[in-house]
Amino acid sequence: MGCNCTTEYKKIDAKDIDFLINLLGADRVFTGSDISEDFSHDELGGISKMPEAVVEVLSTEEVAAIMTYAYENNLPVVARGSGTGLVGASVPIFGGIMINLTKMNRILELDEENLTLTVEPGVLLMEIGKFVEEHDLFYPPDPGEKSATIGGNINTNAGGMRAVKYGVTRDYVRGLTIVLPTGKVIEVGGKVVKNSSGYSIKDLICGSEGTLGIITKAVLKLLPLPKKAISLLIPFSTLEMAINTVPKIIKSKSIPTAIEFMQREVILAAEEFLGKKFPDNSSNAYLLLTFDGNSKEDIEKDYDRVAKICFDEGALDVYISDTDERKEAVWSARGAFLEAVKATTTEMDECDVVVPRNKVAEFVKYTDELQEQFGVRIRSFGHAGDGNLHVYVLKDHLSQGEWQKKLSAVFTCMYKKAFELDGLVSGEHGIGYAKKTYLFGQIGEDYLSLMRNIKLAFDPKNILNPGKVCQ
Repeated sequence: MGCNCTTEYKKIDAKDIDFLINLLGADRVFTGSDISEDFSHDELGGISKMPEAVVEVLSTEEVAAIMTYAYENNLPVVARGSGTGLVGASVPIFGGIMINLTKMNRILELDEENLTLTVEPGVLLMEIGKFVEEHDLFYPPDPGEKSATIGGNINTNAGGMRAVKYGVTRDYVRGLTIVLPTGKVIEVGGKVVKNSSGYSIKDLICGSEGTLGIITKAVLKLLPLPKKAISLLIPFSTLEMAINTVPKIIKSKSIPTAIEFMQREVILAAEEFLGKKFPDNSSNAYLLLTFDGNSKEDIEKDYDRVAKICFDEGALDVYISDTDERKEAVWSARGAFLEAVKATTTEMDECDVVVPRNKVAEFVKYTDELQEQFGVRIRSFGHAGDGNLHVYVLKDHLSQGEWQKKLSAVFTCMYKKAFELDGLVSGEHGIGYAKKTYLFGQIGEDYLSLMRNIKLAFDPKNILNPGKVCQ
């Protein structure tokens, strides 16, 4: 049983294009050489395939009409936001129609009584943060890519740097409007705080990578904006010492908003990429912590306790960033790590495994061993507070043949090690097309069959983002 992964799809013809133009107008339908090459790949670009048509949509009704037509005519459809994904989840590997949702970018309602924000899927993460802060409110999820759309964040259940204290995107989605592959429209959840009304379809859609439905509206949970935030940059002589300090910090009950780890090589790359200096680049490893709260006194109590723990565990110093300028210097570098590492090489691929917090140091040490064993550069940074690592394997001057061979071998070793440490394939970037093999190798046939049957229930013809996640 399961979804049909060998579906024969119809190729788009003149009649299909006419339907789309009649529905949307010629200025919102693109075919052939009018389609930008950007739509063939995501941020990493390792997987590439051009769609046969790209359409810009402005409403739920337009998305529903396209899906109804596609379902009746057996046309594959992929929904796309900013294209900042890293696993090929938005790549149209079977061609067909790509629905570009970036023009559905309106903030529809701020409800200050229920602390919710209702948005369309194309609103950018940075726009949400700026808008709610102007109203003294706070949207906690903080993925590194601020130009990602909220629809993409929901579809990957993006986590980011504040997950230690506040959780991930799924924790802040109260309600969704979804267009199903059949073209039917359903609403799940709402503004309510608690909900035990049957299966939670809302939570299933979060993290489903656009394979079960297309989100056209989201109701997000907000919090009051913390009045103060202070960051600590803490150098250590070794990464192992730095990361082994993290469980002790968590246990202290002075829980930081974020706990990031970074190594000197990545900081140097960020300095070069941004053209500005990091507060300190002399140590081999660093923890970057943020504390937030409503009074400076409360925050100081927390970070004093944590600073003492770090010194007890061998920290070389504690740099306090308590001005906007200092915080920006540190966090702009952290936000640029991916682009900075990318700029140092010809091509790269990423492993974003998640392991128990107390296993992070062991996993990173293992990647250093792989670097030596396979003669390939590996760079890592990530969320030490929640065990989510971002490990990048760099092609540099390897030939394409050598690169593919070494990449496959290194990834096989890394995922095997993650599973041995009771970890999982992806912490926040998803499975998409690129990581399916590793997921299949971990979850077993019963789990996979269940996932495929969920896909089948939503999408009997397997036309929505086919070939991804469980297929």
